[in-house]
Amino acid sequence: MSPAEVEAVARAAHAGQTDKAGRPYVEHLSAVAEGVRARGGGDELIAAAWLHDAVEDGVLSEEWLETAALPQSTKDVVRAMTKRPDEEQEAYARRILATPGARLVKAADLAHNADPGRLAVLDEHTARRLKQKYAAMRQHLGLAPGD
Repeated sequence: MSPAEVEAVARAAHAGQTDKAGRPYVEHLSAVAEGVRARGGGDELIAAAWLHDAVEDGVLSEEWLETAALPQSTKDVVRAMTKRPDEEQEAYARRILATPGARLVKAADLAHNADPGRLAVLDEHTARRLKQKYAAMRQHLGLAPGD
């Protein structure tokens, strides 16, 4: 699949979804893809960025991913980024660290999720909880500010 085809699939799969602030979810995917590009990621990791939540959110199946015309490295990163039910953060972080490229995609994901402008529109309790969650994951992944 070309980068444009991956983007189109992700946009269609997540159509109608919104984030915690009520914004179209595809804005998050676009920001993560741009964050990966800005961090030096190539087409395979940009594709993974567009698809990073698709299996976890249930908008695309594991079977779709398995048969998609994507490089194995893209599939591996999407699988690494797919948090499993009841999975501990430490186990999730270990899988990300063990998968080439996944840390870069997760860094872009965390950077957008923790953007102060996004968090500012949430209620105080939710914003505080998410800040703590994202900070803990950054620590597990060894990400410094600005990573």
